[in-house]
Amino acid sequence: MIKKDNKDIFEVFFRRKPAMVLVALRQNSRNRYGSVLAKEVDCTYSHAVKILQEMERANLVTFAKQGRIKTIALTENGEKIAECIERIKDLL
Repeated sequence: MIKKDNKDIFEVFFRRKPAMVLVALRQNSRNRYGSVLAKEVDCTYSHAVKILQEMERANLVTFAKQGRIKTIALTENGEKIAECIERIKDLL
């Protein structure tokens, strides 16, 4: 199997952008900004915000407002799920 096939099969099991948002948050343990995450996973800022809001409702991420800036961090449950996603991605 070539690398492209691995990406295709991963996307069969997971929506790429939401999965990669969790992985990106996990790979950088410090708090993150929505605009930076959007660039890292190659999506628009508004799409990243919608994904993050869903994740917040599911208790996977938390937002902390620092002045005008909102930072994003994984919850304990979000950390576990991101780790599992990374492991599955590596297996594929």
